[in-house]
Amino acid sequence: MAKLWGGETDKAVDNFPISGETVPLPVIHWLGRIKAGAARANAQLGLLDEGIATAIADAGMAVARGEFDDQFPVDVFQTGSGTSSNMNANEVIASVASREIEGVHANDHVNMGQSSNDVFPSAVHLAALDEITHGLLPALVALEGAFARKAGEFADLVKAGRTHLMDAVPVTLGDEFAGYAAQVRLGVARIGDTLPRLGMVPLGGTATGTGLNTHPEFAGIVRGIIAADTGLPISAPADPFEAQANRDGLVEASAALKILAVSLTKIANDLAWMGSGPRCGLGEIFLPELQKGSSIMPGKVNPVIPEVVMQVGAQVIGNDAAITVAGTQGNFELNVRIPLMARNLLQSVRLLTTTATAFREKCVEGITPNLEGLNRHAEGTLAAATALNPFIGYDLASEIVKEATASGRPLRDVAREKGVDEETLAKALDLKKIARGGLIA
Repeated sequence: MAKLWGGETDKAVDNFPISGETVPLPVIHWLGRIKAGAARANAQLGLLDEGIATAIADAGMAVARGEFDDQFPVDVFQTGSGTSSNMNANEVIASVASREIEGVHANDHVNMGQSSNDVFPSAVHLAALDEITHGLLPALVALEGAFARKAGEFADLVKAGRTHLMDAVPVTLGDEFAGYAAQVRLGVARIGDTLPRLGMVPLGGTATGTGLNTHPEFAGIVRGIIAADTGLPISAPADPFEAQANRDGLVEASAALKILAVSLTKIANDLAWMGSGPRCGLGEIFLPELQKGSSIMPGKVNPVIPEVVMQVGAQVIGNDAAITVAGTQGNFELNVRIPLMARNLLQSVRLLTTTATAFREKCVEGITPNLEGLNRHAEGTLAAATALNPFIGYDLASEIVKEATASGRPLRDVAREKGVDEETLAKALDLKKIARGGLIA
């Protein structure tokens, strides 16, 4: 490749041979978009020659479109303000713009009115805002819809409830899936609540939040340009010094992603349990058969997608822990752990987006009920005796359960021997009524 960057990028490449992992491309793309908006704003304010501004804007948007992804070699583990990546962007954009007009300077022109300290975190915030808005949230809405449809399909299928992994009163499979749909729906709401603060960017604060060397109208114009181009909810910070010194918006967004990861892990774990078997497990649902489950045991099928979901959940929770620690590392006017936060947050967004889609397409939409297993467990749960309490009292119901447990006999047979009449049994042990709750007596 023809090298478009300059000496500052070379120094960073030499100084940071750390992970071999570069800054996430969405951040690079947003650096390009911000530089383009900044050039247009500076021209509008009469601070930058119109021809130079146009060349910079064109080059910046080419970066934003990913046309120069191979020109950003700096390791993500670099100086904590992201200065190296900002300088990398300045140099590449200046080189590309100079093809249109001579004399474009990386600092004097491309970086006009900016500092790494306000531009790089702005790019991180807006990259996360963009990826969540256009990728993650639609994927989650689709997943929630898949669970909701299954809840409707399974509405009348009674099964054993379980608490503490022990038999509990019957529920419906539909109720469980409706609960999963609600977990995802609430996750969408939690993540959505963070977006207005994620869209509060420190642009215009320059080095320390004072706005030194930038026009007082610069940041507002740039935000307006970008918001008009993208439709994203980009706004001024509540306070310029808060916005410069802290990355609480990133920490908050990560926390919401962690909660979603916890929810998806719980759901995936339930599905793996319910699909366990086929003979020696719970065997209440059939998960789609995607691939062979063993290189030695013929016919074995594993819950591969739920296992992926649980692994991703663990990774997102780990990412959040690192982001939380990084959020504590602000000193006075600047947080200096931003590249780490960018890496982890955008990885979490990307993993949750692709995982939600795979979960829906390759697992949830293909789940079918095992009617035999559901009925066997629904009839077998001795906790159904709870419904006898209003008719015969807790003590006699407990006696019936103990004897049924010890003998292995059906609950109804033991209840008859204890003197419970058929009318009471029919009324109290109507499993569909039990699953719908309420007072039966």
